[in-house]
Amino acid sequence: MRRAIWAAGAVLALATGPAAAQDDGLLGRWRTPAENGVVSIERCGAALCGRLVDAAPLRIDPDQRDVRNRSAALRTRPLKGLLVLRGFTGGPHTWSGGPLYDPNSGQTAGTGTLTLAGPDTLSVRGCIAPLLCRTQTWTRVR
Repeated sequence: MRRAIWAAGAVLALATGPAAAQDDGLLGRWRTPAENGVVSIERCGAALCGRLVDAAPLRIDPDQRDVRNRSAALRTRPLKGLLVLRGFTGGPHTWSGGPLYDPNSGQTAGTGTLTLAGPDTLSVRGCIAPLLCRTQTWTRVR
């Protein structure tokens, strides 16, 4: 019985180990060009997600709300800790998923890609339609 449990654990470690290792280059804090923001990219279940942890308006008023959201029902939610990237999988250099949310415009891009262009450079591309995309370059916060 012990051997069966150990073997099952070893198989699980092998199945999840490489994927987790592929994500390591992407995990951490990234500075965005808009509002000097910082997004923390972390594991959320089997995928990666990103939360807004800092921005110029949050340093002035940490209780900033999502006032530009296109949905009136979501305009009272706090910006600090807001999930702005969700459901990204792949690696080791490109992850795809979505949605991506831009609190500056209140727009949600249904799909996107995160491309590690270098150890400290991340290309973030969000698309609301196949030919209607926007790309930003984020830099790692050390």
